[in-house]
Amino acid sequence: MLHKPLDYIFPDPPEGLDPALLNEERVPQHVAVIMDGNGRWAKKRALNRLRGHKAGIEAVRETIRCASDVGVRFLTIYSFSTENWKRPEEEVVGLMDLFAKTMLAEVDGLHEENVRVCTIGDMSALPEETRAAFDEAWEKTRNNTGMTLVVAVNYGARQEIMHAVKACVVNAMAVGHAGGNPLDLLTEENFERELYTAGIPDPDLVIRTSGEMRISNFLLWQIAYSEFYCTEVLWPDFNRYDFLRALLDFQGRNRRFGAVNS
Repeated sequence: MLHKPLDYIFPDPPEGLDPALLNEERVPQHVAVIMDGNGRWAKKRALNRLRGHKAGIEAVRETIRCASDVGVRFLTIYSFSTENWKRPEEEVVGLMDLFAKTMLAEVDGLHEENVRVCTIGDMSALPEETRAAFDEAWEKTRNNTGMTLVVAVNYGARQEIMHAVKACVVNAMAVGHAGGNPLDLLTEENFERELYTAGIPDPDLVIRTSGEMRISNFLLWQIAYSEFYCTEVLWPDFNRYDFLRALLDFQGRNRRFGAVNS
């Protein structure tokens, strides 16, 4: 359900894009975004990569606001992968500082918008200041009832799956020691309870910017039946009208989940 009128959410649509085509009854419950292209955006302007990441903050801000206004219940943004530690130290340090400062600067506004903020990933490896900023955002917004913003930071799907497998094995061993059948615990439902995303529905729509066609170790288990939308737009240039295009494209899909097309 729309939280604000369409002409408020999309006040100045470009020619050929009609917000009235958006069916508010078919807005995806969960949208996940692979935000790609900050580095290329900066390179095109002869700037360093961190400037590109800073420019991408406005796209994050606008996407959060638009997703909340159109009635998306969960928005997951892929902020920092486990592989991103391989980037130059200066970039990684700058990103961690940027995460902390941005989260602290934005949390009051998110709270006012009734947005709940949570994270997925291995937070233990983050610098204390960055981890504290995300913890503060969670504590301040945890009781909010609007859209949930899921920030994937130091996240890798393979690592998440291994984490869940190990937890399931430990639980199964405990059942075996108690005289039960450990195999009874090895179900999809029990496995999903051990994922970082426990309690969060699987994404209906995955958006990737900058023209890349990769999953990049993102939500491998959860996106089994997600719809994909890829755009050439670099992330810092991504705006609410690009988000609208993704939603309209999604609404034109026939989601069968493996069933025969009707």
